[in-house]
Amino acid sequence: MTDIYKTRKSERAPQQSLCAQNRFSMFSVLRISLRAVTLATILAMSAIAPASAQDTPRAKALSKRVLCMCGGCEDSVGLCNHPGGTFSGPCETARGMQKDLDAHVTRGESDDQILQAMVEQYGPTVLVEPPKKGFDLLAWIMPIAVPLIALVLVWEVVRRWRHKATLAPAGGPQVSPEFLVRAQREANREPGREHDE
Repeated sequence: MTDIYKTRKSERAPQQSLCAQNRFSMFSVLRISLRAVTLATILAMSAIAPASAQDTPRAKALSKRVLCMCGGCEDSVGLCNHPGGTFSGPCETARGMQKDLDAHVTRGESDDQILQAMVEQYGPTVLVEPPKKGFDLLAWIMPIAVPLIALVLVWEVVRRWRHKATLAPAGGPQVSPEFLVRAQREANREPGREHDE
């Protein structure tokens, strides 16, 4: 029984190695083909699309005009950086927003279209600078107008105080002329004659 087992095993061994060789060569060809297709796809994509949109000055400028909406920082998407700890660099929200900006830039959209798309997605607070129209125009005017108005008000109050000070009489309430004559007569009298009159 052991002889039969050995002979059957020896008969199967060449067939297994032949199958293994065929599988090896088939996997090798498949692996090489897959690598070639991947390389060709990468080369085609890099030829069609620009490098990363964040590498272009336009995308960097746009990323500085949009706030990171993570809630942990008040930085723009291009400047978002969380230092320290196990995590350092832009947060996931900033990375996602950069990808959105990249997609818009690679589609060839204008800056206004990209910013409008970000406002539609995240709301008007996503903009670093409010638009210079409508109610948001107050955000641009107020930092200049409020100090000027305050300066004019202070100047007017000081001017009125000075004007009132020059018109006010120097010596207390008004005194009747009869009372002044009587006071002068009493001042000119001699000290012993007080009760004569």
